[in-house]
Amino acid sequence: MARYETTVEDGTVHVGSPEGRLRVGELPVILDAVGGPSWTITYSEAERERHPTMDTSDEGLTVDVVDMMHTMTFSERFVETMAAHPTETPPEDDLSPRTGLFVGKLLENLENGVE
Repeated sequence: MARYETTVEDGTVHVGSPEGRLRVGELPVILDAVGGPSWTITYSEAERERHPTMDTSDEGLTVDVVDMMHTMTFSERFVETMAAHPTETPPEDDLSPRTGLFVGKLLENLENGVE
């Protein structure tokens, strides 16, 4: 099963696809959407209570968001879904639908780690 990598070039984030690079959005917009260029790992009290055996030794570790993006790969199905979403940002939103989909996956990976 093919996996497609994330690249950042000249301030623009792209994801590979069967047809070549797929433009996701501008790096500053994506970094702003996740709260900045770094992410500090934290665990809420509710998470600790729900998963008492969870390893939380990485709490307080700060990761570089761009480095995290570079570790992200996507299935062909996810890439096709992103490609189907528009790149134009609606006036009432801060992100285009495609960028929003990517940011959602990035936040999921920042909060839960890359599998």
